[in-house]
Amino acid sequence: MIEIFPSREVALSVLHFHIHWYGLLYLLSFVVAYYTLPRLAKYRDIHITSDDWASILSWAVVGVIVGGRLGYVFLYEPRYFFSSPLDIFAVWKGGMASHGGFAGVILFLSYALWQRNISIRKVADIAVIPAALGLALGRFGNFINLELYGTVTSVPWGMEFPGAEGLRHPLPLYSVMQNIVIAGVCYWYLLRKPAQYGRTFALFIMLYSVCRYLLEYIREQTHSSFEFAIFTFTRGQLYTVPLFIVGLILWWSWKDAQMSDDAS
Repeated sequence: MIEIFPSREVALSVLHFHIHWYGLLYLLSFVVAYYTLPRLAKYRDIHITSDDWASILSWAVVGVIVGGRLGYVFLYEPRYFFSSPLDIFAVWKGGMASHGGFAGVILFLSYALWQRNISIRKVADIAVIPAALGLALGRFGNFINLELYGTVTSVPWGMEFPGAEGLRHPLPLYSVMQNIVIAGVCYWYLLRKPAQYGRTFALFIMLYSVCRYLLEYIREQTHSSFEFAIFTFTRGQLYTVPLFIVGLILWWSWKDAQMSDDAS
């Protein structure tokens, strides 16, 4: 028996197998990456086959899933998963962390590129564009599921969310728009001449960090915050600060990256 849209979270149900919107949009994000990366490769003088791109993306998929899941386990719910370790593998129940996903993609992608002797900085520069679009698709999945909503608001576009009192900021839609803008800015910078390898990647990290930090102020928090002296940080903000610092360091470290990469 096949059911289309049997519930808000499920896009398609075949017998007892459910295809969730979130997973479907994750798949779409990798399809977008598969078709955009070879077309963006010319801006960094990358010449590899479509089979190589497919293999590299498969490593990125593993990085997103493993990193995103372990990031959620260790950064958000360590006590629960230490008491129920088998639930770590139950990814269909939800629970992914973008910070962990970043780390996972960087590690697995670096390994795949190192195997093929391909410049990591060049690929990172073009990968951030489909990555930003993929993040936008993921947040749209959150919107379809009506989850990760914002704080109570009186703005005209406030929305009702299941289990939440009052009108709330449609935070997932803000994130969708944010990531689309980041993709556009990174694409604009990618086209600049002369190219400085790695700086588009660093720009992406800094832009995402700042936007994520600011959106945390209007996000309904489901986890405890951290207090340092007179300052209070949400978990998302605390984990985003080192990410921004890394982006800033890379931005200044790679200002002469074109010469060093070309020489190698």
